[in-house]
Amino acid sequence: MVAPPDNDVLWARALRHSHRGDPALAGVSVNVRAGEILAVLGPRGAGKSTLLHCLSGQLVPDEGEVWFNSAPVHTLDEASRELLRRDRFGWIGDRAHLLPELTAWENAALPLMLRGDGHRGARSAAQEWLERLDIGDCARKRPADLTTAQRQRVAVARALVTGPAVVFADEPTAALHRQDRGHVLRTLASAARSHEITVVLATSDPEVAGHADRTMGLVDGRPGAPMPVQDRESASPWPASV
Repeated sequence: MVAPPDNDVLWARALRHSHRGDPALAGVSVNVRAGEILAVLGPRGAGKSTLLHCLSGQLVPDEGEVWFNSAPVHTLDEASRELLRRDRFGWIGDRAHLLPELTAWENAALPLMLRGDGHRGARSAAQEWLERLDIGDCARKRPADLTTAQRQRVAVARALVTGPAVVFADEPTAALHRQDRGHVLRTLASAARSHEITVVLATSDPEVAGHADRTMGLVDGRPGAPMPVQDRESASPWPASV
């Protein structure tokens, strides 16, 4: 194994992975610099989610290497990868997946409480991110009492609350309307830059990718020019201000 360049917080080489015999990644290499927002742009089924799962340690690739801060991820055991995800990574999916019995602030603070942080500090940190996402007044509400957009903002707060080195965002705005998409993406980009958080953003929408510093195309599990995509909510152009 050869260690990646020192200025790359994430580095992967020749990743290959299959799902039930169907190739999802076919020799993908990628590097992400510290504090950079990288968009992985491609149509559905291109392998974007698989790539993020491999980079974040949720999946071990069939072949290839993944490095984080010059340390190998692909050789770690499952328990070590879980600790890495808890302490250094944040994750935002296309759905919030909040715990229904917890309030919004408790859901946002959950990563802090799981690692043993004090109740008061965890609540304060969660409330700060909820305020930045304009849902501070929802802190005591449970998921059933929140809109889809509000639930997704809680999920964003949960991903950012630990001050992670890297946030992986897999179609984080897919379920949102245009106005909510823009706000969430601007908040994520602002947080990344102000807190030096690296973001790897998977999307099928070129407008979403426009919030990134750099875009990597992915087609049929291979790097390539992004293909035009017309999804259910990306068919109409966004307002110029978004």
